[in-house]
Amino acid sequence: MTKAKLIERISEKTGLTKLEVKAVFIGFWETIEEALAQGDSIELRGFGSFRIQDRPARNVRNPSTGETMRIEARKVPVFKPSKDLKDRINRGSSG
Repeated sequence: MTKAKLIERISEKTGLTKLEVKAVFIGFWETIEEALAQGDSIELRGFGSFRIQDRPARNVRNPSTGETMRIEARKVPVFKPSKDLKDRINRGSSG
């Protein structure tokens, strides 16, 4: 689902205009980005949590050339779904 489609669906469910939903959505998105950039975790009970995970440096092989390359250590955002979300998804896909 695209951002535009998500905004459209939220607008339909809430009765807010698409412009209002878009403003809130962008504010929500930017707040999460800023928190993660500062090293904070975000927990949305019943949905899941966002956090930053450190990935160590490692050597990899380019499959087309066989050349060994070094990937430097980096930080990556990670989402972990809650048990409630996993259960809702599994109930929805079984019927």
